[in-house]
Amino acid sequence: MPVRIATFNVENLMSRFDFSGFRNNLNMDRSLQLFQIQDEAQFRQLEQARAIAHADDTRQLTALAIAETHADILCLQEVDNIGALNAFEFGYLFKMVGEGYRHKYMVEGNDSRGIDVAVLLRDQTRYGEPIEFVSMTSHAHVTYDDFGLYDPQLGLVGITANERIFKRDCLEIDVRIAGKPLSLFVCHFKSMGSPRNGLDGRTSTMPVRLAEAKAVRRIISEKFAASGGPADKHWLICGDFNDYRERVVIGGDSMSGYTFAPVNDPVSCVDVLLEGGFCENLVERRPIMDRWTLYHTRGPQERHLCQLDYILASPELARSNGKVLPDIIRNGQPHRTIFPPGQEVDRFPRTGWDRPKASDHCPVAVTLDMV
Repeated sequence: MPVRIATFNVENLMSRFDFSGFRNNLNMDRSLQLFQIQDEAQFRQLEQARAIAHADDTRQLTALAIAETHADILCLQEVDNIGALNAFEFGYLFKMVGEGYRHKYMVEGNDSRGIDVAVLLRDQTRYGEPIEFVSMTSHAHVTYDDFGLYDPQLGLVGITANERIFKRDCLEIDVRIAGKPLSLFVCHFKSMGSPRNGLDGRTSTMPVRLAEAKAVRRIISEKFAASGGPADKHWLICGDFNDYRERVVIGGDSMSGYTFAPVNDPVSCVDVLLEGGFCENLVERRPIMDRWTLYHTRGPQERHLCQLDYILASPELARSNGKVLPDIIRNGQPHRTIFPPGQEVDRFPRTGWDRPKASDHCPVAVTLDMV
């Protein structure tokens, strides 16, 4: 009984305007920075017009990318609220896919901007098997003290032991596929951020992501402890971990030609989840040059491709689907993304240098047999 599952960071699926750019230039859209704005009232008018003008193209491409996953179960990151999700699903996704995700689940998490994780379910799989919702559990409330995960390194970025571990949530969704149980743990870990205390953004925020990964592992271990442990159960960890185990570093330019060099990274929060065979990163079944889900650049001096988006499978699911390869949908990438030779794809219509785009992230999808 196969089921198709996808994860995707849809990037700021918002139902409200963000006016923080007036006081924080880093949050102001670059197009508005070209103009002399007289006061906050004028800024708010311009920001509303800009956001509305961009929204339709962006969401059409987002929906096209999701449609390409052909997912029965869809795990999303950066969703504002159920209202925004309903409007997007009905106004865009339903019209493209032809059948909707009638069941939507999310809980307000800890993100200061209000972007949360969500799960969408169809009534049945594309093969006609029923998908039954069983339960939903949020772990947004868990603190470092609760799990004994406080590290003095966290204090260097101003975090105290009584704060919540997850920067958004670890949303636990239990379903049944034709009567077979499946547990989903949907996450969106701490972003890398800007350099701080003499450290680059990834290094300075690594203790936060390490704690989030340890917390997810503990949640899963405790969930199945009374029934023999998690190894022989059906579960997946899905989402944007904002971290990678390897990169493809890009050199050169369009005139001399680009170079692509795989590089392993010694420390990653993903290692916490994979250690000891706790689960398997299904994307690592693909060739090392073809595992990336995001193109990162800060100019020619810093360019790489990396995997930030994951579907991690329990040992039992990985074993029983040993030959399954996940798909990475890259059609919605912005034009500025540099593709390794042989990986180029036709971009969705009206894609410019940076936008509109489906997202900087690529959806990851896999079909698993629930034997």
